[in-house]
Amino acid sequence: MTLYAIFAPRPGRDALPEAVPEKFSWFATLLPPVHAFVHRVWDQLALYLLGVAAIVIAERWTGLDAAVWLYILLALACGFAAPGARRRALRRRGYAAATHRFALDADLARLSAMEPRS
Repeated sequence: MTLYAIFAPRPGRDALPEAVPEKFSWFATLLPPVHAFVHRVWDQLALYLLGVAAIVIAERWTGLDAAVWLYILLALACGFAAPGARRRALRRRGYAAATHRFALDADLARLSAMEPRS
């Protein structure tokens, strides 16, 4: 079971709540730019591109082996930062943090958040 942060849309919008898993993202680690485009996380994409540019420039002095390990470290940092970046992006789009739910997947977490509590 995974903990999901549930974000509710602005009142008056016909959008469903969004569920952000509070865990490491393999998708963001293996394909950082694709993850950023899919989830519209532009700040993380900009930092990733700056990091890659810095690694390419520093490779001249550090060597290829160090550059490879620095890229692996950058990719891991993207995987750990992915949930926080998605939360910030949702807040910028007008979503508000509503609650947290434990569920097997994001759809079940969203359904759990939408059903009334008794």
